Amino acid sequence: MTYAEKTAELYNMINSGQLLEAFEKFYAENVVMQEMGEAPREGKETNRAFEVGFLNSIEAVHGAGVNNITSDESKAVVMVENWMDLTFKGGHRVKMEQVCVQQWEGEQIINERFYHR
Repeated sequence: MTYAEKTAELYNMINSGQLLEAFEKFYAENVVMQEMGEAPREGKETNRAFEVGFLNSIEAVHGAGVNNITSDESKAVVMVENWMDLTFKGGHRVKMEQVCVQQWEGEQIINERFYHR
């Protein structure tokens, strides 16, 4: 399976409500994740807690999808353009659009950066 195919499977799981299961399957123990303009979060435990907090902040999911996936298979790098339409607790609805750049090592992501507006 190519890295682009693995990323497609990852996002299929996320968009079907299996974010934490996808996280466990596709992210390495030493993963470093970084939101645009924020300090990197290091390690799977730290990033799992961030994802749980994100999920707990959501009141409703109105939709999500992937617009594009591209990869440099020789460098194990994948880029994903995706979106989520969410209402957060307290009633704030937002359509989040972002590009994620993933560095894979074997079967798991070791680094991921998010660029969003």
